[in-house]
Amino acid sequence: MSTQAPQSPVHAPDEVEMQIRGLMMDPITNMPIIVLKDIASDTVLPIWVGIFEANAIALELEKTATPRPMTHDLMRNMARNLNAEVRKVVVSELRDDTFYAVVWLEQAGETVAMDARPSDAIALALRWDCPIYVNRDVLENSRQTSTGAQSINADEMRRWLENLNDDEMGRYKM
Repeated sequence: MSTQAPQSPVHAPDEVEMQIRGLMMDPITNMPIIVLKDIASDTVLPIWVGIFEANAIALELEKTATPRPMTHDLMRNMARNLNAEVRKVVVSELRDDTFYAVVWLEQAGETVAMDARPSDAIALALRWDCPIYVNRDVLENSRQTSTGAQSINADEMRRWLENLNDDEMGRYKM
């Protein structure tokens, strides 16, 4: 879904700039986790993703060249050839335990917001070297979700992730 948006792709006050802290396997579910960390604090946001999306992110993090363009490389190349530029990505919503994201593009002076999965948005952000943001409400809602009675393990995992050193994080290894 693509929508014209009057809002500028500049950093909004309700967005927190994040960086990728790590990419690892969840020891319980054996699913990949992207760990985003607030650049100004120790707040982390784990996002579980599919294996193919995690691989696309890992390839870019490790600057591994592939003989043919992968899907996210193709998307970057298409945007470039259409004179568009990805300005930022935002993990914008958490609804029913599912994260949502928006990719903000500019083309010919127009701003376009495109709905995306966070894993795809992050893979594109890495290829464009553009900032990754998370809406403050998403951070708050993810904390509230993790403090619920059924999710005590999620809160423990968040604390564990916040305290991992670089060796423990695995340097983007899966």
